Amino acid sequence: MSIASYLKKHTEALVKDVGIETASRITGKSKATLGRYYSDDREHDERFMPIDVVAELEAASGFPHVTAALADLRGITLSYDAEKRDAASKGVNQDVVALAQRFATLMSEYNQAIGDGRISINEAKRLLRETLAIQQVLLDMKLNLEDEAT
Repeated sequence: MSIASYLKKHTEALVKDVGIETASRITGKSKATLGRYYSDDREHDERFMPIDVVAELEAASGFPHVTAALADLRGITLSYDAEKRDAASKGVNQDVVALAQRFATLMSEYNQAIGDGRISINEAKRLLRETLAIQQVLLDMKLNLEDEAT
């Protein structure tokens, strides 16, 4: 898959996550214009969604589809914290509980995802979000353990 095709697929996922009507209202772009940004027709090969439009839509979406795709192309792993925690972790014990909860959620999502024998793109994105959340909990736990060790 080419870079252009990869970005167009993720642009489409972003628009569909927000909803075409809502995306049109948020960006002030017509539905046809939004559709051209992810169209695989040859006449739209060179057309991509402007970055300010991506930012507006990702602010309204459940996942930063295009940002994650760009990071993936560079081999970068993003840490996405949907809850935008206001307070720091309260200690290792709480980290262990959070880790157990996140792992249970990941296993539940995985169980649902493989129910039909294949993992769809949306299911994969949910699994990725949970995996990144576990990664964040483990990082918090590491920092708390380092604090306790000193």
